[in-house]
Amino acid sequence: MEKMITKDKLKGLSGNQLKLLAIASMLIDHLAWTIWPGYDNKAWWLIGIHLVGRLAAPIMWFMIAEGYYYTKNLKKYMFRLFVFSILSHFAYNFCFGINFIPFQDSVFDQTSVIWALFCAVIALYIFDDEKRSFPLKKWQKTLLIMALCALAFPSDWSCFPVLCTLHIYQNRGNLRKQVLGMLAYLSMYVLVWCLCIDVVYGLLQFGTIIVWPFMHFYNGTRGKAKWMKWFFYVFYVGHLVLCGILRLLLHGNIGTIVGG
Repeated sequence: MEKMITKDKLKGLSGNQLKLLAIASMLIDHLAWTIWPGYDNKAWWLIGIHLVGRLAAPIMWFMIAEGYYYTKNLKKYMFRLFVFSILSHFAYNFCFGINFIPFQDSVFDQTSVIWALFCAVIALYIFDDEKRSFPLKKWQKTLLIMALCALAFPSDWSCFPVLCTLHIYQNRGNLRKQVLGMLAYLSMYVLVWCLCIDVVYGLLQFGTIIVWPFMHFYNGTRGKAKWMKWFFYVFYVGHLVLCGILRLLLHGNIGTIVGG
């Protein structure tokens, strides 16, 4: 980003620090689902906890766009996401008491967000004429990205990690367009939640806007800790397994997440 590379690299938030923020937000949110199953839209303090949890997803989308831009080996990057999407499927479903075999009880939240992030990276590759070694016409790109959205639909956050990550990448350097465009896409997600599941929790998804100031202070650097790229994925799988064990100890084998 032109705006970012002119900043003092010692100031602001690195990519690693944003990932740690996403980890903390995600852990708080998932513990809330585990300890207090389902969703009580009258408990303001629980709504507040889930509001903090809205930080994790947009940071993931933002960092996937950045990771794609800076990666020196796209094949390894995609392979890493694919492997952890498989591992995360079992960890995610175990965490929230969802059947390992998709579509047994619902079409929503049938696997983790990592699968949708893997689809998002493929969408970025399809969009990116510079990194691709073969030409694609505009209509071909559109059809392929629609197919990826369909593949990502059953995952956590549905197809919106694909759409939002692509939008964030297309508008690198323009934070206002990145965030407002993300919210415009998420309005469709909110509408589905409000019509099919729960109005209050649906509207809560607009809480992703709280990511704006944190993204504003992103300094365009990865950070010194190179191991963070592995730590995030390992932590993601590990904390889901631990939350799943806690779910069994507290409540038995019940589902804990709304929509799963």
